[in-house]
Amino acid sequence: MPDVNVETRTVTPSRAEPTTAARLAVPAGIMAAVAGAFAYVGTVDPNQPGHYPVCPLYAVTGLYCPGCGGLRSAHAFVHGDFLAALHDNALATVGYPLFAVLWTVWVVRAVRGRPLRLGLGSAHLWALGALLLVFTVVRNLPFGGWLHP
Repeated sequence: MPDVNVETRTVTPSRAEPTTAARLAVPAGIMAAVAGAFAYVGTVDPNQPGHYPVCPLYAVTGLYCPGCGGLRSAHAFVHGDFLAALHDNALATVGYPLFAVLWTVWVVRAVRGRPLRLGLGSAHLWALGALLLVFTVVRNLPFGGWLHP
């Protein structure tokens, strides 16, 4: 009997490419959550006491955290009062348009079937942490009063 060499190959079934609607599900869900949060904060005024909890850090120490004034900033932003939004939390106010740009890039890439790749390295994350730290320290110093909410 002749020696027959038979190769066996493992064939894995290929996955079907997700539809555009499936690729847009997560960005749409994120936008729905953000829009809902902004709609709520735009409707329920954080300047009126009793609607939102007080910042625990501020309540205990009297120091402003990087998020202090964020709800008032979002409320002012929704109502088109951008100077008040900057005054309440400048970092958050700058972050709103940055989020919009990042979300738009995410949607465009999802429609084209490409994943969103941020490419953030440890240096970027350290820089972001340093920015938050500097913002927090400066807004709590006497000369940083213009950053108080």
